Amino acid sequence: MSAVTAEQAHRAWITAERIKRVADRLIGLGPFSIGLDGLLAPVPIAGTLFCAGAGVWLIAEGLRAAASPYTLARMVFYIAIRTISSVIPIEGWFVDIFFRAHMMAANALQHDIAVRFGEPSPAAIRQARNLFAWRWSPGRSVAAL
Repeated sequence: MSAVTAEQAHRAWITAERIKRVADRLIGLGPFSIGLDGLLAPVPIAGTLFCAGAGVWLIAEGLRAAASPYTLARMVFYIAIRTISSVIPIEGWFVDIFFRAHMMAANALQHDIAVRFGEPSPAAIRQARNLFAWRWSPGRSVAAL
């Protein structure tokens, strides 16, 4: 496996930011928020599929960024607990809403990347947090955002 560049790691950081925003903080009111994960919780199969899909995407980003084994293990643990709990009706829905597994996994990955490569540019972070300004394309530099 070739060495990961700072730009590749920063792309993973930005993707993790977007996933956690959509999954766990789509609608926010102060410290309280709900994401697509919580909104889909009562819908049979859809909530579990979204949770697993977003989780696998986050873990894939961690692998692309060559995150440490400890970070990857934490990410898998958070996503596994969340995905397994979503199968349980009613109680699982509360876990879906209140246990922010995608946010915790994304934060673990972002911390790992920040320690090794630093954070992306403030402009790139702002754009990743703005759900309506996703104009990044694969050929565009993260630093240019």
